[in-house]
Amino acid sequence: MKTHYLTFMFFVAMAFSSLGQTGIPVPEMTACDTQMQNFMATHNIPSMTIAMAKEGELKYMRAFGNADIAGTETTQPYHMFRIASVSKPITAIGIMKMVEDGLITLNDQVFGTGGLLENHWYFSNSTITDTRVYDITVQHLLEHSAGWDRSSNCFPDPTSPYPWFFQGCDPIAAPLHITQSQGEQNPVKEEFLINYLLEKTLDFEPNTDYNYSNMGFLVLSEIIEEVSGQSYEAWMQQEIFHPLGIYDMYIGNNLIDEKYEREGEYVGNGFTTLDLYGSGNTVPWEYGGFSIAAMDGHGGWIATARDLVRLLVAVDRFPTKPDILSNATIDNMTTPSANASFYAKGWSVNGANNWWHTGAVDGTASIFVRTNNEYTWAIILNKRVVDGTANQFWIDLDGLGWNCIAATSNFPAHDLMDAPTVAASNLTHAGDGTSTMDVSWTNGNGTARIVVAKDITNNTDAYNFSAYPLDGDEYTANAAFGSGDDLGDGSFVVYEGTGESVTITGLDPTKLYALRVYEYTKNSNNGNNALYLLGNAPEREATLSINDETLSAAITLYPTITSEVVNVEVMIPTEMNYTLFDINGRALLKNTLKYGQNTINVGSLQSGLYLVTFSTEEKRITRRIVVK
Repeated sequence: MKTHYLTFMFFVAMAFSSLGQTGIPVPEMTACDTQMQNFMATHNIPSMTIAMAKEGELKYMRAFGNADIAGTETTQPYHMFRIASVSKPITAIGIMKMVEDGLITLNDQVFGTGGLLENHWYFSNSTITDTRVYDITVQHLLEHSAGWDRSSNCFPDPTSPYPWFFQGCDPIAAPLHITQSQGEQNPVKEEFLINYLLEKTLDFEPNTDYNYSNMGFLVLSEIIEEVSGQSYEAWMQQEIFHPLGIYDMYIGNNLIDEKYEREGEYVGNGFTTLDLYGSGNTVPWEYGGFSIAAMDGHGGWIATARDLVRLLVAVDRFPTKPDILSNATIDNMTTPSANASFYAKGWSVNGANNWWHTGAVDGTASIFVRTNNEYTWAIILNKRVVDGTANQFWIDLDGLGWNCIAATSNFPAHDLMDAPTVAASNLTHAGDGTSTMDVSWTNGNGTARIVVAKDITNNTDAYNFSAYPLDGDEYTANAAFGSGDDLGDGSFVVYEGTGESVTITGLDPTKLYALRVYEYTKNSNNGNNALYLLGNAPEREATLSINDETLSAAITLYPTITSEVVNVEVMIPTEMNYTLFDINGRALLKNTLKYGQNTINVGSLQSGLYLVTFSTEEKRITRRIVVK
């Protein structure tokens, strides 16, 4: 274990060696590039992404450093990173949308008879002894006035099974103690964390004080789930993100081998703890010490800086781009609470009518800002500073956006937000069994698109693709496989244009290929930069067999994000087998499926990405699922 940790830190040191910038250059804002690089050098930050909008138009979208611990992958604006407590204003947006839609009210009680969570699958069995819990409302949770004080000690000393004492009372810090004390299995779930506090005495009467509470925003996540009947993540994506063209926001996972496609890696400060899975091993906090997956609405999201700004512009109350909430709702959300003049409902605020939030966990620091003069920005780092320079680090991070604005005398005319918001769909293929494949799709709302094909016959990676089209770059296509531009991982561009089909030639009937369609927009408004939609791009695996389409259409798999079971509907009367693999290629489950409805129980699996292969005697297809 010690040798592994030293190796880990060596790679961390290597990650600091490159501070080059990527993204579309903005000559008018080169001073901002310099400021970002100086900040990273001063505070030893490996990776950083930033997006900044002026009057609703995205002017600056850059990335710096290396996205991986080994220092071999250059950070791009398309990289997603954990955003920690910047998740809180995002949850507030979701709650206020439910309020505006009449699904809940701010005065709704949360627990007990008549409460929003009265029939909750877990909390309905809680042993609540402090009856003041029944007075907690939605508004109290949003304003951190529900009655929990995380600075008051509530853990035993030592905080078993940890051999040390955890000060304060934030259950997220001690996941093994939470599961042990409640007789639950590891890893910890968000419901266990909340219940740990529910069954204790409140620290103050609801709505009489302000005290920042992670657990309060976890409860808000549970409200969204209970009212919608969907997971918090799925509802936020369906109702808030996807209608805005935001596809690069997910609830993150805990371990480095569970990271999402295009997610960066995180550099901690060398602190270790016991593995939250109960193995007894010592692990870095940022990878296995606490549960990112259980942080949900208080700190669980990963995102790109661009998608954060796209969301912020949609609730900024300025007329330049349409908002998804009414002015009255936004005013309510950003009005200071009675108990704290500096905090509203999920947002830090001040008398100048600026709104913002910061976020920090081991391996992450972030900031999300809307100013009163129509600037918005998001900055995400893959490291936070915790030593004696931490205070200056946060001062400097807070100042980056303001200093960038001050150093820019003329902003560019382009709007880099003018990118596709609807991906292509209905990607299909039909092979001739020899060397040719006809591929078709339904166009999204880009001005054009590229199609890429990749030989994945011997692919052992978690994802089929690891290189992507870069904003501002254009690519030469050739339908003869291997002759068009290579994005960098063997993904060859086989089509570019405005059509809806291509015939790919030069294929091998013994090979398995992956296909993807990326929409892009290029016009005078965005500076004639080709801007690509990477999230939600349609993908399929294909061979030259004429019958692959039949097999693919015969399998319906849902839900693809689950914690218990996956439903499988087989619509052809043939013998069908499935094998479930983890991302390391280990077969964990296998069985035969019958014609009609089937279920696969995944409740015993750890959270993460899995591949499910369905096969007949001659054909096979692979689908992905995520276990929460």
